Amino acid sequence: MLVKLGMLVDAMYQGYYVLDTFKYNPYEEMTTQEQVSNSYALSCLARLNKRIRAASCATGINSSVNHDLEAVMRNLESIVANITEFVILLGGCNQMPKRPYDSYLYIDTFMFSRPVEKQKIINFLLKDNSSNGAPVVLPVIGAYHVGKKSLVGYACNDSLVRSHFYSVLHFNSDSFQKVDHETFLSVRTLVIVEFISDVDDSEWLNFYSAISRMGTGSKVIIISRLEEIARFGTVKPIQLRRLSHAEFMYLFKVLAFGGTDPENHPQMASIGMEIAKMLQGLLLSGNVLADILRKNQNVQFWLHILKRFRNSVEHNLFLFGEHPKQLVERNRPTDITMFVSPSAAPLHLIPPRGDSSFHNKELSKVTFGDLLQGSSTIVPKGEFQILAWQSRIPPFTKFLATCIEEKYCCSFPENKKHRWSCVK
Repeated sequence: MLVKLGMLVDAMYQGYYVLDTFKYNPYEEMTTQEQVSNSYALSCLARLNKRIRAASCATGINSSVNHDLEAVMRNLESIVANITEFVILLGGCNQMPKRPYDSYLYIDTFMFSRPVEKQKIINFLLKDNSSNGAPVVLPVIGAYHVGKKSLVGYACNDSLVRSHFYSVLHFNSDSFQKVDHETFLSVRTLVIVEFISDVDDSEWLNFYSAISRMGTGSKVIIISRLEEIARFGTVKPIQLRRLSHAEFMYLFKVLAFGGTDPENHPQMASIGMEIAKMLQGLLLSGNVLADILRKNQNVQFWLHILKRFRNSVEHNLFLFGEHPKQLVERNRPTDITMFVSPSAAPLHLIPPRGDSSFHNKELSKVTFGDLLQGSSTIVPKGEFQILAWQSRIPPFTKFLATCIEEKYCCSFPENKKHRWSCVK
C-alpha cells in the first residue's frame, strides 16, 4: 500500500510540474510590451496569459510540453488502473483537510513529500519485537540536507510513538562513545544516534552492549549520510532520497505563494519558477527564499530577488566553476559577496548545520534571509555566525552558518579553468 501511495504521489507532482510549465513561460521570454506595470497588469491578466499561450503554440515552444503532458497522462492512467482496492484501504486512514489556498499552512508544519518514509518509521517503532531480546536498529541514510533528522523528529512526535516509549535519548558521534551500562534504565527506551563520520565496529559493539540493558521493546534509530553506517542496522535501512525536480518546484510554489492563487499572478508564477529552477533543489535556501517572497508578493520585488540570486550563482560559477548546490553537497564554502555588495570584501558562507546547542552560540543580528533580500548591507567583520533557518516542525532544528570575510585575489590560469587562491 505504501509503495502504491508513493507512486501516486510522484505522478501527482509530475503532473503539477508539467501543467505549470505549460501555463507559465519563463519571465525572460515575455516581450517588453507584455511586461506592463503592476496596476495595468491587474486588469489584463487573462488576456496576457492567452497571448503568451498563443505565442508559445505558434512558435512550437510547447511541443515538448505537450509530449510531457501526454506522458504524464499515460502514467496516471496506468497507476489508477485497478485502484479500487487501494481506495478502499485508504478509506480507513485519517484524512488531511484539502483546501488549495491555505495548503502552505499545513506544509509549514508537516514533513513535505515524506508520508511513506514517515509511516515506515512509525511502523518500525510501534512493532512488537519483544521476542528479539536485544534492541532492533533502524538506519536512516540520506544525502546532505535532505531532512533526515527532521523526518525522524516528525515521526517520533506522533502521539502513538510518544506514548509508547518511556524516554527518548539522543547521541552523536562523540557522546555515544561515553556511555556505559549505567547510562540506561531498564525501561522501554528510544535511542537516536547521529553519525557524521564512520566508527569502528568495536566502538559500536560496546555501545550496543550498553543499550542492551534497556527494557523490552526498546528501539534504536541511527542517522547518517554514510552508507557504511547501515551495516549496524538489524532491519532494512530507510534510504531518504532527494526531492525530485517536480516535487521541489511544487513545494517552492506553495510556500512562496501561501494563500494566494498563482493563477491570478502569472508573472510572479513565472519568476517563482525561474528562482526554483536556479535553486536546483537546495532545500534550506528554498525555504528561506520562499518565506521572503511570501511576505512581499510584488512582481518587482520577486524580480529583484531573482536577479540577486542569479548574480550570486553566476559569481560562484566564475570563482569555483560550480553551482552553490554542488559546493554545499561537498561541504565547501560558497561566496555570498554579491548579496552584500559587489564592491564589498569577499564573504564566504560555510554550509549550515543543524545545531542543538543554539543557546550557547553568539549569533549576529543579521540573518541569512536579510542577506538574500538585501535588507542589511552592513555585516560584521571577520568571522561571525548567523541563523540560516529554523525548522517549523519538531525538533525545530535551528540551522547555523558561519560567515568568513576574507581579503584575497582570484587568479585564473590561461586555460580559464575555474580555480581560486586566497592571498590574505
